[in-house]
Order: sequence, then C-alpha cells, then structure tokens
Amino acid sequence: MNGRQFIRRVRKWARSQQLEVQFVASEGAGSHGTLYAGGRKTTVKDRKKEIGVGLLAKMLSDLEIDEDDF
Repeated sequence: MNGRQFIRRVRKWARSQQLEVQFVASEGAGSHGTLYAGGRKTTVKDRKKEIGVGLLAKMLSDLEIDEDDF
C-alpha cells in the first residue's frame, strides 16, 4: 500500500466513524504531510512510495485505528 492508498482507506474508515479527515501537505518536510482524522494525527511519507508493515502499524496506532477495522 502506498501513501495515497492509505489516505483513501483512512477517509473511508473515518466516514464510517463520522470523523472529519484532512491531509495537509504543507505540514511535513519534503514529500511528507500530516493526516488528521478526528482529533488524531499521523505523518504520511511520500504518497507515491510503499509503506512498510512496521510504519503502517505505527500510523494506524497514531490514529487509534484497529488493524482489523482497517
């Protein structure tokens, strides 16, 4: 899964939870950006590159999303 796919799936999850989602590309160094879901946030690296398993787990943890729900 790359960064764009991650953002798309978080948006879908957030709709089911009735949470607002916003991606702010300017809040990150280089190709990174910040993804807000409700009152939580995480940093998304380059949206074109693949996200490793460990980083994916960390990002889901930051947003308090259960991997089974994602």
